[in-house]
Amino acid sequence: MAFRYLLAPLLLVAAICVWAAETKPPATARGEGESAEITATLYTDKSAITTLIGHPLDGDYIVIDVRLVPRGESPLSVLRDDFMLRSFKDGQKCQPFAPSQIAGQGTLTVSSSGAGGAMMGDNNGPVWGGTVGQPGRLGGTGGSMGNAGGDTAAQGTVQSGGKTRSNPTLDALKQKILPEKKTSEPVSGLLYFFLEGKHKSKDLQLVYSGGGGKIVLQFK
Repeated sequence: MAFRYLLAPLLLVAAICVWAAETKPPATARGEGESAEITATLYTDKSAITTLIGHPLDGDYIVIDVRLVPRGESPLSVLRDDFMLRSFKDGQKCQPFAPSQIAGQGTLTVSSSGAGGAMMGDNNGPVWGGTVGQPGRLGGTGGSMGNAGGDTAAQGTVQSGGKTRSNPTLDALKQKILPEKKTSEPVSGLLYFFLEGKHKSKDLQLVYSGGGGKIVLQFK
């Protein structure tokens, strides 16, 4: 009987700890340059990403909610490819994925193997992202992404879909993505990245290299 009275509080404490871990707020980072200021909120948890987008994403996706504020007198060109997510855990780098690469008819399948190295990898990390079909970047005709040393090669394969049909996930990704435009006003939206495996917030860094100058945002 005494054991039951001792066990109940312990179970309650354990439940509270689990709840606190699940409700931990996402990591944020802020950086600024002469022409722009950026605030980024990092989402790595699958359930948090599902809540943010409204639909689950199948794969090791990381989503970053970006707010970019131009600071110069001239309008700033906002381009998604000006952003790069990198992991200090294993050297992986990735540019943002387009919604069609994630949930479109020609979805992008990314895989890695132990043959050769990957383009722009940090010793052992591949670079994933870019536009399908663009030479010199992930996509094109598929196959290896280059051979710049290291132990990992990344391969991208485009899978064609069948008949055109409504895709709520694709629609949500398009609606919430960071818009590309010239603006003098603050702009915000989501960026979708893929890094294989699990990565802690403190190991991730978002690098912006656009018209606003180079800005490095370190998550904690």
